[in-house]
Amino acid sequence: MRALTYQGKRDVRVETVPDPKIQDPTDIIVKITSTGICGSDLHLYEVLGPYLDPGDILGHEPMGIVEEVGREVTAVAPGDRVVIPFNVSCGHCYMCGHGLHSQCETTQVRERGTGASLFGYTKLYGQVPGGQAEYLRVPFGNDLPIKVPHGPSDDRFVYLSDVLPTAWQAVEYAAIPPGGSVTVLGLGPIGAMAARVARHRGADLVIGVDLVAERLDRASRYGATSLDLRRYGKNLQDAVRDLTDGRGTDAVIDAVGMEAHGSPVGKAAHAAVGVLPDAIAQRMMETAGVDRLTALHTAIDLVRRGGTISVSGVYGGSADPMPMLTMFDKQIQLRMGQTNVKRWVDDLLPLLTDDDPLGVDSFATHHLSLEEGPKAYETFQKKADGMIKTLLVP
Repeated sequence: MRALTYQGKRDVRVETVPDPKIQDPTDIIVKITSTGICGSDLHLYEVLGPYLDPGDILGHEPMGIVEEVGREVTAVAPGDRVVIPFNVSCGHCYMCGHGLHSQCETTQVRERGTGASLFGYTKLYGQVPGGQAEYLRVPFGNDLPIKVPHGPSDDRFVYLSDVLPTAWQAVEYAAIPPGGSVTVLGLGPIGAMAARVARHRGADLVIGVDLVAERLDRASRYGATSLDLRRYGKNLQDAVRDLTDGRGTDAVIDAVGMEAHGSPVGKAAHAAVGVLPDAIAQRMMETAGVDRLTALHTAIDLVRRGGTISVSGVYGGSADPMPMLTMFDKQIQLRMGQTNVKRWVDDLLPLLTDDDPLGVDSFATHHLSLEEGPKAYETFQKKADGMIKTLLVP
């Protein structure tokens, strides 16, 4: 089959690789019909190379048609249409039973001290082959796939793999009071959808912050008050307070993560690690890694006293300096973590209708072939061509 593979920093290629096979009786094989490029895929493209091997298959936002099932699979059958969550979760352990599928005890990567395995996402999370490919082996076939109806286009359902539940959890964790306010930092796919979800769930004021004009315009069309970071810069805090009676918003969602603009020290650290041998780079990241923290520190500035910060952007540092005095003094609540995809499916499926309240049917800005994947990564990394969300079609 053809698959998009990691080959080195800023080097991904589509190659011919062996087809996946049934390995366990509860496995299924899915023929992929659409697969997204996620903002966190850019962390693999740019930063997390020390945890990848050349030839690793990337991607964790797939959907498709069941091609083959193991002998113990009864929940789905060949021909069924399914979306695959990015968490590889069993559905039955203690953590899954408590809605913490990203911490699944069956697939935790204990040798790395990390949570549940993830499709297409490094040795830190199990080095499981990903879904930017023609076919994907999916374990836990009775519990993991999300069965969806035939008929509507893939765009209606594919975001159940990551974007929709991640945005929903970001808003849930933000604990925005009824009629309250939230600032969303970063209007890429997750931030843009989080802004829509926040409005849908009753926030009166949603402020979206970014520095890409197309992202700001799109957020405005869905009811956000868009603030261009290029215009406000160091005065962003004043602009937000002007909109909130001088307090700051009830909540802030950090949908940027480790690759924030305006973090020269973190950027230099990322660049330095990128030229080290993998074994040394891994030790550096695990003991002295420093993220670009501009977005998170901005969230601390913008949230009102007693407010909540919800972090959905990925961070990977182990020695990040945090302004604990300010956080304690402001009585900030902080929630974060990998999304528990299956936890939110029942909340989201009723919204995926012809009425399309969250605008999923038109959410993708680009539909490209799998063979165009390498160029799409480059374009997305450069924030060029108005690219916000890309679906690859094998």
